[in-house]
Amino acid sequence: MDKVALAHINTFGTAPKADSVSPDDPILEIPLSELQGLLNEMTLTYNQVAITISDAGILRGRELSKMTTKANDSLKATHSPVEKLQLLNAYIRQLLAKIRDTLKSRPAEGPKIVQVLSKIQARAIQIVDYIKTTVQDGSRKEIALDSQQARLIFSGAGGEHVSRKETIRAMRRAETLWPALRCGHRPNDGRQTTRLTAKVEELQDAPIIGYREIWQRLDRRIALSM
Repeated sequence: MDKVALAHINTFGTAPKADSVSPDDPILEIPLSELQGLLNEMTLTYNQVAITISDAGILRGRELSKMTTKANDSLKATHSPVEKLQLLNAYIRQLLAKIRDTLKSRPAEGPKIVQVLSKIQARAIQIVDYIKTTVQDGSRKEIALDSQQARLIFSGAGGEHVSRKETIRAMRRAETLWPALRCGHRPNDGRQTTRLTAKVEELQDAPIIGYREIWQRLDRRIALSM
């Protein structure tokens, strides 16, 4: 589970028997594809909350992995789509409770709390900052940044070698930080080079990112998948 992935549910189990439903209970017919889409969105919500908790240093490592593994096992063992939705809600609330408890335990006044960033998050912020600077030029109508250019940005900042896989992960995270950016492949490119593109007019509302003091490398990212 090294990245956040949209779960694709292939089976919803057997339908309940007719005599298990009360005759007075109203029946709502929902297309299977809509339930599947809702489960996908809720899975993405869980994973985004888990990333937030990890990046903020609220919960990470073995404890977060244990929680996510337990959630995965429970969801895979459940065939009813409604029960899957209920379980997902419960696990999301558990993560939110961790955030709530951490906020309550922090002092109202005191020294600045330094948040810890993963390498992927930190590199994504580098990309966002680079694009912000490029947009200020004012001579462009569109922005395009491919993976080779992104690797040059990273090597220029720290002198380190960044793999193509890690670069693409950072580009996808940058798309999450700044929704106006679109991460895809360069057209008519047999190598399918990944690139970020956007129209300059759509980049006016740049994200404000105030946490970049410390980087911390994480060997794996923990994510929910069904």
